[in-house]
Order: sequence, then structure tokens, then C-alpha cells
Amino acid sequence: MIKTNNKVLITISCVVLFFLIAPLFMIVVTAFGSGATIDFPIQGFTFKWFANVFAQPDFVSGFEMSFLVAILASALALLVGVPLVYALTHYHIHHQQWFQVLFLSPTFIPEIVIGFALYQAMVILFQLPLLVTLLVGHFLLCLPYVVRLITASMTMLDVHVEEAAWIYGSSRIHAFLTITLPSIRSSIVAAFMLSFINSFNNIPISLFLNGPNLNMLPTSILNYLQNNYDPTVSAVSVLLMLFTAMLMILVEHFIGLNALSKDRS
Repeated sequence: MIKTNNKVLITISCVVLFFLIAPLFMIVVTAFGSGATIDFPIQGFTFKWFANVFAQPDFVSGFEMSFLVAILASALALLVGVPLVYALTHYHIHHQQWFQVLFLSPTFIPEIVIGFALYQAMVILFQLPLLVTLLVGHFLLCLPYVVRLITASMTMLDVHVEEAAWIYGSSRIHAFLTITLPSIRSSIVAAFMLSFINSFNNIPISLFLNGPNLNMLPTSILNYLQNNYDPTVSAVSVLLMLFTAMLMILVEHFIGLNALSKDRS
């Protein structure tokens, strides 16, 4: 049993928090520096680097493309993952554990390997459009998160409620849409948000599957950083942190994290 007054545990926790928070604090501070390069501590205070973010066409187009791909990939992962998990948890499927491992396997493979494999197979061999290949790559990235979260929620549902709906004449599809899906609504939203954030911020897969007319925001930031070392990169990082925090606040406002526990009651 761990004691709350354990000085070693408190020390380790403080060290871990320091290494987590200190870099983020430096990024936020350097975003307002007036110097031509990133320096800490800053020499002056200015907002010009935030204006410079929106003056970069690659950042604007990269944000739009990253947002679009993340939305589509997350939605596609839900459309495939929710019925998939329902089948695995409600029907007696042979080698069920094998299918679970198969659909979670993208998390076992380095993302840079997935990006390179998709580039070789779908772009070089089959000559498919980059956007299609990029969606497939981000779909593979999102699917394991959907499968893991929805499985945890599905296994806690009372199957007798759905069976009662069948007895009273409801079809399986109607019961699934009106009983099962509303019961796991919060888990679906959580899976979508987690998939969206991981897709939006992904670098390895996007690095292999971008092109002249298809640029993602993470790769745009990397390309900018190779030629410029000014606080614009810090400013766009702060905006991304605020964007992610805003998404989480919206989820908490409309859904509420406490609703996750209600799904299991």
C-alpha cells in the first residue's frame, strides 16, 4: 500500500510534472518573444508571431487539410469500429480473440512503418490518390482507439435490455439504433475525440503521404522549422494547445466526463 506521505513518491511525481510542464511553459513564453529567434528568457513582448501564423499559406492550408482528414478518418473509424465491436461482443465468433488482436494490431506497428508501407503499396504500386491513401493511413491509426473504448463500454451493457426490445417486436437494427447506441453515446464521443486528436497531430504517417497539393499541418510546421527558427513555431504550438483544450471543454460541456460512468450503470 502506498502512503500519501511517502517522500520518495512525492519527489518522483514532482520531477515528472516538472519535465512535463516546463517545456510547455517555455513554448508558451517564447511565443510572445520579440526577438527574431526563439530564445528564453524573452527580451520583449509581442503578438506579431501569432499574426505571422495566419500569414503563412502552408499553415492555413495544412490546418484545413489536417482538420478534414481527422474528421473523415475518425468518422470512418466509428462507422467501422462500432458495428465491429458489437459483432465481436454479441455474437459467438470463432477465434474472437484473434480478431481483437487483428484490429488492435496497428498500435503494435510503428507509425512510420505503416506510412512507408502504405506509400509503397497504395501510391507506388496501385497509384491511388494521396488523399485516399492518407485517409486509409489515418483510419488505421484511429481504429484501435475506437475498438478499445467501445469494447470497454459494450461489455458493461446489460444485454437483457436489448433482448427485451426484441421480445416486444423491435428489430435488431432498430434496437441497436435506439437502445445500444444511446447507451454508449459518451464512449462514442470519447473515441471520436481521441481519434481526432491523434489523427490531427500525427506526423509519421502524414510525412510519407503528403505532396505538393496535399500538405498537413504537422509537416508544414516541420518544413517551416527547417528554414526558420523564429517564434512563429511556438505561436502555432500555443494555438494548437488552445485548440485541443477547446475541444475537450466542448466535450465536457455537452457530454460530461461523468457520463462515461453512467454508460456502465
